[in-house]
Amino acid sequence: MNRVWWVWGVGVFAYVVAVLHRTSFGVSGLAASERFSAGPGVLSSFVVLQIVVYAGMQIPAGVLLDRFGSRAMISTGAVVMASGQLALALTESLPVAIAARVLVGAGDAFTFIAVLRLVPQWFAPRRVPLVSQLTGITGQLGQVLSAVPFTILLADAGWTTAYSSAAALGVLAFVLSLAVVRNSPPGLAVIAAPAGLREVGRQVRAVFANHGARLGFFTHMGTQFSITTFALLWGVPYLMSAQGLSATAAGALLSLSVVTAITSGIVIGILSGRYPMRRSLMVLTVMSSSAVMWAVVLALPGPAPMWLLCLLVIVISVGGPGSMIGFDFARMMVPSTSMGTAQGLVNSGGFLATLIVLQSMGLILDAMGGYTFESFRVAWCVQYVIWAIAVTGVLVFRRRARAEMGVTVRPLRDAWRDRRG
Repeated sequence: MNRVWWVWGVGVFAYVVAVLHRTSFGVSGLAASERFSAGPGVLSSFVVLQIVVYAGMQIPAGVLLDRFGSRAMISTGAVVMASGQLALALTESLPVAIAARVLVGAGDAFTFIAVLRLVPQWFAPRRVPLVSQLTGITGQLGQVLSAVPFTILLADAGWTTAYSSAAALGVLAFVLSLAVVRNSPPGLAVIAAPAGLREVGRQVRAVFANHGARLGFFTHMGTQFSITTFALLWGVPYLMSAQGLSATAAGALLSLSVVTAITSGIVIGILSGRYPMRRSLMVLTVMSSSAVMWAVVLALPGPAPMWLLCLLVIVISVGGPGSMIGFDFARMMVPSTSMGTAQGLVNSGGFLATLIVLQSMGLILDAMGGYTFESFRVAWCVQYVIWAIAVTGVLVFRRRARAEMGVTVRPLRDAWRDRRG
């Protein structure tokens, strides 16, 4: 097997384990309520704090990535997350459990952008969009691990065994990352970004001012948060309490989400590489489709039929691969020496939106009496505020990015007519 695939494969394995750590609390939300005697508001605070740390660490993690490279960041993230999961496995104290989720959020922040940074270093430019998509969607297999084997282990063997097993996988990811991952192929050294505070500050300001990075930020914000909110915390309680599904059926829908992400991610990766000037149209289509699908489900006076819930999960799950287009925008316009910082900025968009929606939904559910059909219907509506902001941001910075690049994109209707003619 070619060395490039070993390096990439171990990096992706570390990301799979990171996603397992990230989503494990969501599928064990009801068990956590009993273990820590926590209501919906406190329960959402667990995940919200984790996402606050994750989103807040994106820029520092990006700066560190530019300085120290992927190998150090992936291995550090793995051991930090394993420590958090082990602490969560052993404690029954609410403050300790919250601190454990902070560790998970911090380690998680190091992982994805570091794995993504490996792709342009080890693969030919024409393969980068597709391999980037494969990185994101393969990593989501961690959600399957949390939805199926982790959930079964939690039910059969208990909280401590389930979370200790997750921690053990984190240790394995740490060992493999140190042994196999390298920042770049032999003879192709990665130039480290400046280390001084003044130089770092200049670098961060330049990335924040870059229209491609800003376009990527709003792309990630508007595409990823709905399925992430669903998978991280509120999806399973919603499906079980408001829609009346069993735990097995709810887990099956989360697995359907992963299958959808894998399938659609391959298509989006190919289209993004082949039609780079139509990427924003793909992004806007993903956002509007999710908004319409939620409107249909939430407008029903009672629980939705199973086929409609499946369709909802399929549509919003395309948002995960869709968010990867944000990194393509950043790669087009940000210098390679600042790419880690730019990826951190882009990645923070979706998770900033996620934490806002997570916390808002928790507060609404508390105020309306808990896990009822009506309270969930109102709570999910906060998504539309994020979509409005994200669509506006994409339209504004798409125009500015095109102007800066000196690119004029013909209307799709005209291009299609000429192609047919």
